[in-house]
Amino acid sequence: IASFFGRLDSLITLHQRKYDKLCVLKKSMLDKMFPKGGSLYPEIRFAGFTDPWEQRKLGEVASGFEYGLNAAASDFDGEKKYLRITDIDDQTREFRTDDLSSPDINNPIDDRYLLKEGDILFARTGASVGKTYLYKASDGKTYYAGFLIRAHVSDEADAGFIFQSTLTERYKQFVLLTSQRSGQPGINAQEYSDLLLPLPSLMEQRRIGAFFDRLDSLITLHQRKLELLRNIKKSMLDKMFV
Repeated sequence: IASFFGRLDSLITLHQRKYDKLCVLKKSMLDKMFPKGGSLYPEIRFAGFTDPWEQRKLGEVASGFEYGLNAAASDFDGEKKYLRITDIDDQTREFRTDDLSSPDINNPIDDRYLLKEGDILFARTGASVGKTYLYKASDGKTYYAGFLIRAHVSDEADAGFIFQSTLTERYKQFVLLTSQRSGQPGINAQEYSDLLLPLPSLMEQRRIGAFFDRLDSLITLHQRKLELLRNIKKSMLDKMFV
């Protein structure tokens, strides 16, 4: 029994270390692959890209900036998923599916609130203000809740790149400064639309977006393996001892 749990603990430690290293790597790459301060040149670039980046408002490359569905959550009906701020994982920014729900509404739901590829959600108020999420087709039929703002990235920009831009220190500073209110912190649709982002060419955006997408997939993979191994250990401790 001791040997069994020893091997299980070794696996847990192994995936924990891999997960931690990947998170550190991503933080470092976000810092080096996006310009700092007022610079228009990042520290690290893919070969073949040398042009300066340009400052653009988010509203110039995205449209909509619409508030979500004002409805309570009910038990998941097997089809319509309901995405709220708490359903966005703080670390991976993935849609957490361990506690799915559906919008509690009797009338047909307006498809304006149905997410599609190219959509990015922004939390607009409270402790989670500034939190972001990039919709993926694999997340299925998903509606978004009222404390979120949806922006649809146009074809002249890469949604994955724009999303990764919202994980940088530059974006965190924007959230810190813009969300200051006399009451609870908040950022409205117009303020998100005015967010200044440094943008390279579309081709370079796609290369950067794809790089971080692969890195995120590895991080999520090891996170899920960790959760699975921890659940196995918990279950085995319960069943292998009197």
